Amino acid sequence: VIIGVNGESVATVPDIHMLLRGTAGRSVRLEVLRVSSGSSSLRHSRAVVESNDTVDVDAEMKSSEETDIKVQSEPLIVVPITGQEADKLRYASWECKTRQAAKSLAAKADFTVGYIHLQSMSGAKSIDSFVRGFYPDYDKQALIIDVRHNTGGNIDSWLLDVLQRRAWMYWQGRATNITTGGIGWDEQFAFRGHIVVLMNEHTSSDGEGFSRGMSELGLGKLVGTRTWGGGIWLSSDNKLVDGGIATAPEIGQYNDNFGWGMGIEMMGVTPDVVVDNDPREAYDGKDEQLEKAIEILKDWLKEEPVVLPREPGPYRDNSMTDKLNCPAKK
Repeated sequence: VIIGVNGESVATVPDIHMLLRGTAGRSVRLEVLRVSSGSSSLRHSRAVVESNDTVDVDAEMKSSEETDIKVQSEPLIVVPITGQEADKLRYASWECKTRQAAKSLAAKADFTVGYIHLQSMSGAKSIDSFVRGFYPDYDKQALIIDVRHNTGGNIDSWLLDVLQRRAWMYWQGRATNITTGGIGWDEQFAFRGHIVVLMNEHTSSDGEGFSRGMSELGLGKLVGTRTWGGGIWLSSDNKLVDGGIATAPEIGQYNDNFGWGMGIEMMGVTPDVVVDNDPREAYDGKDEQLEKAIEILKDWLKEEPVVLPREPGPYRDNSMTDKLNCPAKK
């Protein structure tokens, strides 16, 4: 329990954050209350357990806590972080837990899955996120690409290029193949499984373009809610004298299927399967969109299993001994 910050009691302010304001990145002295690690109650509890006597441990511990527990004040030197850094840590925690949940749900459904979350489509960090998520799991039966909350960028064409690679031949050693440490297939790192893209109302710009590309190219199914709705590109060269910027739509997009706007601008991409996370359940850790993705992949794999082609058997005999009068045959 924190009772003081830099010598000032927390009881003197309505909120402890008032004492921490402006201290990010600087050393701060906290006064905290802790149960003494050497209290007699803790030693007594260990003795009861280790002696294996017929004693009511709960009653003994309660009695000890009432009489022997010692609480003392201790100083701690800490370095607070900014609110933005705290948000990044919470976001990274959510991403890690979602990846673990995806793999756990897939294991229960008896298939393997890779999970990639892309927070944006901008720069080396986004490319790194895809690389770290894709290549270790390129040989899985299924892949979930999560672009929920994606803020956009411009790497959709590279992502779609990687995901369009197709395995057209397979390598087989005398004792190894892809399942036993062998090379695998060509094109190298081509993903052979089924893909689901998760999206929501916060998926924007290039995150929407990527989602539309996955659908238009037949690379996967879209699950979630309709996206933000901004598909016209603009540049950042309209600078003002005060350092601001005036932006205007500059570069539109179209195809034969959707015409101008690709069904994105002012509309948003509508998923193949609409699932909205309940806010209360999402707060408790339930992810209905992720669970629906696993359900779809499970049924998809039953209809279209992802398996390696059967080996063609022994090599045919191409020797010439049957066709020539070869002395070595005698």
